[in-house]
Amino acid sequence: MKRWYLYPFSLGYHLGTSIRNRMYDWGLFSSSKFRTPIIGVGNLSVGGSGKSPMVMYLAEYLSKYYRTGVLSRGYGRITKGYSIVNYDSNYKLVGDEPMQLFERFRNRFVIGVCEDRVFGAKKIIEDMDLEVLLLDDSYQHRAIKPGMNLLLTDYNDPYFKDFILPAGDLRESRHGMKRANIIMVTKCPDDLTEEKKQFYISRIRPQHYQKVFFSAISYDENILGLDSMMPVKNLDYYDVLLITGIANPSQLLKEISKYNKKIKHLQYKDHHNFTDDDIKKISAEYKKLGEYKVILTTEKDYVRLKTFDYLRDKIYYWPINVEIDKREDFNKIIQNYVRKV
Repeated sequence: MKRWYLYPFSLGYHLGTSIRNRMYDWGLFSSSKFRTPIIGVGNLSVGGSGKSPMVMYLAEYLSKYYRTGVLSRGYGRITKGYSIVNYDSNYKLVGDEPMQLFERFRNRFVIGVCEDRVFGAKKIIEDMDLEVLLLDDSYQHRAIKPGMNLLLTDYNDPYFKDFILPAGDLRESRHGMKRANIIMVTKCPDDLTEEKKQFYISRIRPQHYQKVFFSAISYDENILGLDSMMPVKNLDYYDVLLITGIANPSQLLKEISKYNKKIKHLQYKDHHNFTDDDIKKISAEYKKLGEYKVILTTEKDYVRLKTFDYLRDKIYYWPINVEIDKREDFNKIIQNYVRKV
């Protein structure tokens, strides 16, 4: 959403972020490099550009060949410092996104959290003897210089149509895209034509060293609960109470509407810390629904909501994955980088 009346404040924000970036570019601010291959995943804008499913994809793919780690800031946790996510962790201790990663993949790869990216990267690489490290939401964290930067931009809200905060949603100038090695256009529609791809590439204006790829979100055929599973097509028989605490639930709503039009949506801010009062409201809305009803949420929200006794056996989540156009070409670029380091 563009907020033109805040444009004068964007000029000051733009000046501040530009000076900061110049300081890193000129070497006046230090940026640590590592011998271990590091891939940074991030975006220019605030909000959901599909970072979580992309990190999932990369971590799952790389862990087939290398000892892989993921380092996150652990946004929203009540703790500080460095920690490895394990079976004793919960979202309050490590953040919802690291917990989501662990609950899906368990010990397939190492997941760490640390607000100090440099310290956290050194620690997790050394302690876990990693062969490759993924940095989640790292594009503006320039104290580390990844060997490869993957920049995401939402097909429906691309950075080249946006403006810098607070008038728009960009964390820094569009010129920041030049630090990327790969630009991934995310959340693309299923009917994306080659003509539309070329139009987007022409608007992105990639540098000679940059590759542009397109990806889409794919939804699982089943929704999952604590000890149960339901084909998503069966949602047609239920009243659905949808609970979201993500940046942009519009695509999820669009997808659910293919199966069910009877949806009551309770929308909260991204990374919302659900309270007992929230659960009372959810309970009240749930009781208003018909005889056959279900509570549905996202995989990220599920790791928070399932901790409440009232919801534990009532709530389902809908797993998502990322589908990359020209996936083999993309994988080859990733593999070639990791091998060469």
